[in-house]
Amino acid sequence: MNDFNTFVKELAQAHRDVSKCPPPEMVISFFEHLMSMLFPEFSRNRLSDERAVRDSLKKCKSELRTILDQNSECVQSERSGLEDMFFNKLPHIRKALIEDVEAIYAGDPAAKSKGEIIRTYPGFYAIAAHRIAHELLKLGVNLIPRIISEFAHRQTGIDIHPGAEIGDHFCIDHGTGVVIGETTKIGSNVKIYQGVTLGGLSVRKEDAKIKRHPTIQDNVVIYSGATILGGDTVVGPGSIIGGNVWLTKSVPANSKIYYKAKMSNTEGETDTITYK
Repeated sequence: MNDFNTFVKELAQAHRDVSKCPPPEMVISFFEHLMSMLFPEFSRNRLSDERAVRDSLKKCKSELRTILDQNSECVQSERSGLEDMFFNKLPHIRKALIEDVEAIYAGDPAAKSKGEIIRTYPGFYAIAAHRIAHELLKLGVNLIPRIISEFAHRQTGIDIHPGAEIGDHFCIDHGTGVVIGETTKIGSNVKIYQGVTLGGLSVRKEDAKIKRHPTIQDNVVIYSGATILGGDTVVGPGSIIGGNVWLTKSVPANSKIYYKAKMSNTEGETDTITYK
């Protein structure tokens, strides 16, 4: 009984000490409302005219203000007008996401329509969550972007840190198991498949403020299961990284990198990585 009383006291202290932050379901509700505004494919009720759109945007903005007011870990969120700054970014966010849809549609022969991509593709959903979370992070909002990105992670199996910088016309095909680290930089017209990791070579806490993840330049394709690690690793534009490649050093523009299996029974022989 004494042990249980101690446990109750510890819980009571934890509830008193916890930092002020909105519950995750409030943040997720805001994100889903915003998605339904940006893409009516996610909306339960179609908005009939411009006035209805303005009213719904106003409500969504109010939701964000409430969330920011409850987030003591984001000092900058106390600044008046932060929600206006974010909502002024929405035309840019929607334009970028439409370009992502176009990239996915052009790159996937199985896609029958752009509406299908918006409604059903986990790659698009994860990218949308990222672009929203990334803009909030750029405005100095902490923790809330992580709640959004981790919700999308649970929904899609795609893990994109909101700090990653991603260019236009980004395509994630299939997507399950994709990991994109915090300091990753991705250029334009990049396509990646399931199981790709863009990660760090180091997990030391003292390296938290340095670039730990790779740079992927324009027009690169990375096939399933490839792992690219390290903040100094740069994949040059126009390169193709084959499936299951493990890469920890930079490659020049227009490289083709893949594993070539040695068809031999000789003991000690292994597959080799080939650069072209």
